[in-house]
Amino acid sequence: MQYVRTISTGRPQARGWAGIGHTSIEKRPVLGPVAVHELGVEGDQVSDTLHHGGPDQAVYAYAREDLDFFEGLVGQPIRDGQFGENLTTEGIDLNALEVGTRLRIGDEVDGVLLEAVYVRTPCNDFKGWMRESGYDPKAWVKRFTAEARPGPYLRVLETGTIEAGAPIEVVHRPGHGVTIRDMFVALNTDRSRLPDLLVVDGLLPKVREKAEEFVRQVAPSLPPLEPLI
Repeated sequence: MQYVRTISTGRPQARGWAGIGHTSIEKRPVLGPVAVHELGVEGDQVSDTLHHGGPDQAVYAYAREDLDFFEGLVGQPIRDGQFGENLTTEGIDLNALEVGTRLRIGDEVDGVLLEAVYVRTPCNDFKGWMRESGYDPKAWVKRFTAEARPGPYLRVLETGTIEAGAPIEVVHRPGHGVTIRDMFVALNTDRSRLPDLLVVDGLLPKVREKAEEFVRQVAPSLPPLEPLI
C-alpha cells in the first residue's frame, strides 16, 4: 500500500548555524486532519524564503524507505520528519517518479492533488541540524548528494485536507522517462545530463534556464557533424 505515514510541520527557530540565523528544518508530526494550501501544509512556515517555499516547493516529501537506507548507513535511528520533510511516505519510490507525476492523496472530494516538479538540494542548515540532532555531521551534505535520494518538492494542484494514513495514488505519469533522481543528478553531480531535462513539459523556468545555458556553452565545443553522402 502507498500511503502517508506522517505529516510534519515546523516554524522558524533561531540557530547560530543557520545561514540566515533561523531555520524551519525541524519538523514535528501533527495529528489529525491537516489542510494543504497552494503554498504548503497548514502550520508549516518557511524561514529562508529566498531558497525555499513558493508554489513550486510547497510540500516536501520523503520516503520512509530512504530514511531506512540512511539509518543503515549511519547506524542510528532516523525518525519521520528528521530530513525536514512535510510528508513521510511508505510504499512508493518517490525518487523514481517522473518529473511531472501527479499524486492524489486522500479521496477525490477532500484530498489533495500534488505534482512532483523539483528536487531538494541539501545545504549547510541540513548539516547543522543533523549535528544538533546527535548525528556525525561530517560529509552529510556530500553523503546525501552522492546517494541521489533527494525526495521531490510537490506543487499543489488541488487543495484539500489530508491526515496520516491517507492513501497515495499515482493519477498521471508524463511518460518522458526523466525521474526525480535524474533531475537531482543533472543539477548536482553530472551536468552533462542537463540537456536530458529539456524533454520535460512544464519544466521549471530556473531548471530550463540551466539546461539551455549548458547546451549553449557545450554546443560550440562539439565536433562538426560529418556531411551526409
